[in-house]
Amino acid sequence: MTFNKIYQYNFPTTIRFGAGSVKELSAYLKANDLHKPLIVTDSIIVQLPFFKEIVEDLKKHNISVEVFCDTHKNPVKSDVYKGVEFGDNTSRDSIIGIGGGAALDIARAIALRVNHREDLFKYDDLIGGDIYVTNEVPHFIAIPTTSGTGSEVGRSAIIADDETHHKRILFSPKLMAKIVFADPLLTMDLPPFVTAATGMDALTHNMEAFLAKNLHPICDGIALEGISLIKDSLERATNNPDLESRSKMMMASMMGAIAFQKGLGVVHSLAHPLSSLLDTHHGLANAVNIPYGMAFNIKGFEDKFRRIARALDLKEETGEAVVNYLFELNSKINIPHKLRDIGVREEHIETLSDMAIADFAHPNNPKPVTRDDFKSLYLKAL
Repeated sequence: MTFNKIYQYNFPTTIRFGAGSVKELSAYLKANDLHKPLIVTDSIIVQLPFFKEIVEDLKKHNISVEVFCDTHKNPVKSDVYKGVEFGDNTSRDSIIGIGGGAALDIARAIALRVNHREDLFKYDDLIGGDIYVTNEVPHFIAIPTTSGTGSEVGRSAIIADDETHHKRILFSPKLMAKIVFADPLLTMDLPPFVTAATGMDALTHNMEAFLAKNLHPICDGIALEGISLIKDSLERATNNPDLESRSKMMMASMMGAIAFQKGLGVVHSLAHPLSSLLDTHHGLANAVNIPYGMAFNIKGFEDKFRRIARALDLKEETGEAVVNYLFELNSKINIPHKLRDIGVREEHIETLSDMAIADFAHPNNPKPVTRDDFKSLYLKAL
């Protein structure tokens, strides 16, 4: 891969991938007769130089821009309602999500709600709500600024209830972005922690998708290549970033999101309650839990772990070697090995276990997971 040119992929979302691709945004909007976009982002990104440059370029091309950034780091329903009200009051004709997974999830949920005004959680895919997504959605454009969730190529948004913190999945093929501008230059100045945590999120997506119990050889192949790209690039992107490492991580992030349409597993069900209960960064929650979740899955799936070990280019092609690799990688990118180091206490374990067994991800784990299993895994990781 040459890292100083722009590539186009259609999978099926149109992806403009490469350094400088975001500069095509204004021309794309004008070509599609879009002149009044609502940009959805977060309060940190809105202050960054690259964001200001994007907005200035749009204004220079006579495109009216409004920015909504009043959001939480773990998206909640009220974020979506506020964003839709803001868009209503400013008469927007399209939505541009710029940011990491949280901003893109909120942007996608706003796009859904514009023409679907019943209670947002009526559209929860886990209760069959996707059948109610019947109207058109506004023109939606996604611009990722991290290499983690891969939300830019997704068709769903995870939004939590403000009070109960219970996570819901809003899903429909209608929610796929019309185009993604995947520009690794936007990630060059990410701090090491964000690079590490989001990168481990991408690795978790690829590993869990590969292990997920559903038959989907297409996703398996994508996931293994995503694992290989992360092996080549995450440590360097975190500690000594360059365009090559940032580009590989952005590609691997999208690959993980494409692959996990096959399903996720025990690690995400361990991680989601940490974000809901303790407001833990999702990538960090996955990063700390992934060695323990992978160790849980080894028995009975040794051949799958052999293939993961090959993708990681490990000398020993075993599940134990994969788990050791994950601990070593976390050390190299300054991720702690224990939950107590990220604010989890023993008194949290029972509530976390209740939330984990109720989570939507583990039914696709290659082996069943009980509440006692979750409690045991939390205690091991504590």
